[in-house]
Parts: sequence; structure tokens; C-alpha cells
Amino acid sequence: MIEILPVRGLPALASGDDLAGMIRAAVAVRDGDVVVVAQKAVSKVEGRVVELADVTPSPAAVTIAADNEDPRFVELVLRESSAIIRRRGAFLICRTHHGFVCASAGVDRSNSGGVGRAVLLPKDPDRSAATLRRGLGGGVAVIISDSFGRPFRQAITGVAVGCAGLDPIDSFIGRADDDGRPFAGTAVHVADELAAAAGLVLSAAGGVPAAVIRGVAWRAGDRGAADTVMPPDRDLFGGWSPPTQPARDG
Repeated sequence: MIEILPVRGLPALASGDDLAGMIRAAVAVRDGDVVVVAQKAVSKVEGRVVELADVTPSPAAVTIAADNEDPRFVELVLRESSAIIRRRGAFLICRTHHGFVCASAGVDRSNSGGVGRAVLLPKDPDRSAATLRRGLGGGVAVIISDSFGRPFRQAITGVAVGCAGLDPIDSFIGRADDDGRPFAGTAVHVADELAAAAGLVLSAAGGVPAAVIRGVAWRAGDRGAADTVMPPDRDLFGGWSPPTQPARDG
């Protein structure tokens, strides 16, 4: 049986807090568990919260923001981006310095702990996951999750932006399907599936910063989520452009 246990009762998080210790105090973590921690919780204890009052927007940020967005927020998005993939007014889909393609480069003002603040992604989510794993005990796996949209779906779902202890991808290549035919290219992003499952209790409204998934068989591994980012030369969506419409005769 698979269980998803919400971690409740944690106090408001601040820079320097012992997040692993707080999770241990709130729930009895067992060997074999997968602990999924919301990115925002990790960012807060790592000091990745920015006061917009301290941000000076660049001319580019002012132009993009126009009358629809706070140029200080746009400035943070630009700083956290390695490339702008798509733009609709002041709304930006960006590639972060980690390689993730997501809205606003992961910069978010919701559940930031106060008005006029924004939370940035951890600088190195895989390292963050490894640090939490050491604090929780080596018999668990840790996933840092965030909510991403997808180019082929409406709404958001949980995605693993960092992981430690488990192999994030389970390759089926070479295995046989039900008809005995070997898989040629199928691989399952187990870490993303676990992040999405934890999203059932990690409410977007806040209040549950972590979840423990129990009863799932996972394979130990040293790869992080960064190793599973689609290379730009294979990315059919992050660099996608609409096809040119052929000219019509007559």
C-alpha cells in the first residue's frame, strides 16, 4: 500500500532554520521513505527570499512590465533567466540558469511570507536535496518539488527540481512489454511522478511544506534532477516556433 503523509505543524520558515530537524520532529521518517519538500520551503531556509523594495529594475524590465506588471518582479525574472523562451506581454516563459523551462523563471510571490516579497528557486536544488537527506537519514530519498506548467497541458503539476538518494529515471529500454516486444525508448521520470503524487497534499495555498511517501519501491542512485533536464538540442518545446503557413494559391 502506498501512503502519502502530509507534514503539518511546521512554524513559519526563515533563513537558517533546520528544515530537516523540523520535519523529523513532525513525522517519524523511516528507511525507504521518500520525503518530498516544497521548493518554497527550501528557498526560505536558504535565504532565497527577496524584498521587492530592494530591487532596482533595469530599462528592459520596465519595458517588459509596461502597465501590467511590477518591473521589480520582472527584473528578478530576468536575473534568474538564461533565456526568454516565450513572452505574452509581461508574462515570461524562461529557461533558468539550472536549465528548467518554466513560468517567470520560478520566481513567485505567493506564500512568500509577506506582501512585497518574492521567492527564488534554490541555487542548486540537487545539493539542497542532498543536504536534507543527510539531515533526515541516509535510508530515505529526498525530492525538492515545484509546480510547473507544460506546453501541451493546461494547469500545473508537481515536478522534481532536485533529488538525492534515488535514481530519478527508470529506463524500460530493453525490457519486454506485455506482448514480449522490447521497449526501444521508454523511460519513466520516477522523481517527477513522486513529486506530482505529493502535490495531492502539498497545497498550492500553503500550509503543508513537505510530504512523506511510503510504500513505493525506488532504486537508489547518485543522479540528481539536473541530469534529467532535456538538452536544448533535443527540446521540441522550449525552442519551439509555430510553423510558417504555406502561401495559398490564388
